[in-house]
Amino acid sequence: MSEQRERELIAQECARVMLDEGVRDYAAAKRKATQRLMVDGRANLPSNLEIQAAMLERRRLFADEDELAELQELREAALKVMRRLEGFEPRLVGAVLNGTAGAGARATLHVFADTPEELLFALMERGLRYREAERCQRIAGVQQNLPSVLLRVGAVEVEVVVFSLDGLRQAPPSPVDGRPMRRADVGEVAALVEARLADILGDGRLAV
Repeated sequence: MSEQRERELIAQECARVMLDEGVRDYAAAKRKATQRLMVDGRANLPSNLEIQAAMLERRRLFADEDELAELQELREAALKVMRRLEGFEPRLVGAVLNGTAGAGARATLHVFADTPEELLFALMERGLRYREAERCQRIAGVQQNLPSVLLRVGAVEVEVVVFSLDGLRQAPPSPVDGRPMRRADVGEVAALVEARLADILGDGRLAV
């Protein structure tokens, strides 16, 4: 087997592990994939970007209606929360935004406030029930634990991570390629919801 073919097979197996089994960590997916394929892989592992591309290709070719409906539901849930929290400049990030959310995923939003308490008061005023949590995030080269809340919207969860106001100017690095994380505002997410996964599937096969 050529090195290139081995690399492609590892990326494809990582994609299956992350989408079908809900593994969210790229390093963990690589370990599982190399074990299952019984290859060493240490000198020939695909990049996270290659794995993400394989995930999108797998979703485009093989996703069943239940998977697609779940991704659409996650985007719709994120949009509902974003509209309720517009004063906090909400942004959708991560796997729900880019279409690689696997089994059991939740949508993740970034919001921006002087203090976390501002968000909690807003949630209480709007009658939104939540659970407090934390999200470890790399900011300016330093790992930090940021306050977050988990909201139940229908059958799915939305995580809302609270950044300081100046966090809006610089997105944290993406776990995929280390570049500033893509963030989508209300208008962009509304367009994605309206398009019903056309960004992933193309116009020929839209989620129901």
